[in-house]
Formats: sequence, C-alpha cells, structure tokens
Amino acid sequence: MGNPQGRPLVTSLAPQFLVDDLARSMTYYRKLGFNFGEPWGGFYAIGELDGLELHLKEAPKNEADRRHRREQEHLDAAAGVDGIEAFYERCVANDVTIHRPLTATAWGTKDFYIEDPDGNILAFGGRPSAHEAAQEPPRS
Repeated sequence: MGNPQGRPLVTSLAPQFLVDDLARSMTYYRKLGFNFGEPWGGFYAIGELDGLELHLKEAPKNEADRRHRREQEHLDAAAGVDGIEAFYERCVANDVTIHRPLTATAWGTKDFYIEDPDGNILAFGGRPSAHEAAQEPPRS
C-alpha cells in the first residue's frame, strides 16, 4: 500500500508483555491462534496472528501492580476483531481465561476481556455479525 501524501506512515504497532514463564505464555497465546518462532536467547518471543505481532519478554512484574490493574480493568492491549462472536467462542472453547464476557457496548459493538497467566488484560471488540445484530433488541 503506497502513501500518496509522501509522509511517514506507521505500518504496525506491537505490545510487549512482561511474562514470568515464556514457554507457558507462548502456550497460552497459541490458544488465541498466535504462531511463534523459536525464542531469542530463551527470554524473548514474537507471536504472529493475522499479520499482527505480540512480543513476549520473560521479566517478572510486580504482583501488587498486576492486582491493581486487574481490579481496575486497566487494559494492556485492545484489538479489533471481524467476527467477534466466533472469536469469543473459540477463546471459550480453548479455555482462555475470560475476565469479562462478551457484552454489547453503548456504541454498537461487542467486546470481551481476557487475562493471560501473567495478569495482562486484553480487550477484543468488534461489530456484531449481521445475524447477531438482527437478533438483538433495539436500544432505547
């Protein structure tokens, strides 16, 4: 994709999550559909899903910080998903830890939160499918 304005164009942005156990975290994110190459130096791995990257670095986080972030639902990352209902069902089927179930938002989308084994909270959201949208009652 070219850039007709000739200005710099950011083409990707990837979160880096600090994890306690790199192998465990890679296994977890594979449940979401991420693919990983061999870790670098045994402490760093990059996962890929649908052209997007997730970086994992083995470096312990502060437990009090994790607890606070979880209680306040502070997000570590947010992702948009086409087919949000099917993605949610895949996460449930793969025993992904659901922090907040799939819920309709006031702005016409649906989202849900997951929590990884290291306490990182990720939001996934998207427009409901046409079938799902047709079955929802109108908002007043």
